[in-house]
Amino acid sequence: MASYSRAAQQWATFGRAWYLLDAKMQPPGKLAAATVIRLEGRHKPIYHALNDCGDHVVIINTRHIAFSGNKWEQKVYSSHTGYPGGFKQVTATQLHLKDPTAIVKLAVYRMLPKNLQRRTLMQRLHLFPEDVIPEDIEKNLLQEIPQPRAVPKRLDEYTPEEIAAFPKVWTP
Repeated sequence: MASYSRAAQQWATFGRAWYLLDAKMQPPGKLAAATVIRLEGRHKPIYHALNDCGDHVVIINTRHIAFSGNKWEQKVYSSHTGYPGGFKQVTATQLHLKDPTAIVKLAVYRMLPKNLQRRTLMQRLHLFPEDVIPEDIEKNLLQEIPQPRAVPKRLDEYTPEEIAAFPKVWTP
């Protein structure tokens, strides 16, 4: 007889982990792609499409997402109330001002598989517009998902030594 039980090993395999993802200066599509993998459990070796083995994902700083190009004005989100004349369209800027988490939520929702598990998986997504997280969620966090895109440093974040060492392209 083995000196250890497999129950703990199975619990660790099927247990739900909590992941943190910082959305500051990140495109919503790349955030959604990284999030959906964790929500579905595709990062686990025991993954199967019919098995519900996904984890929780907490996304912070959704107020500070970034679109490339002119998508803030050109990207349009559409909905319909179901009544005649109930077709509504809002730009990304209008939607973001109304609800800072809506764009990321819609990106994740539309990237999930279109089946009955979709609503269950969305319940494991926790969105926060700033970096303030409730204590009961913060104590569950296990790991941070790396940001999909490298965030460039602002000019005021460079030290004077780094600025002096930067190569001069043109001298007046």
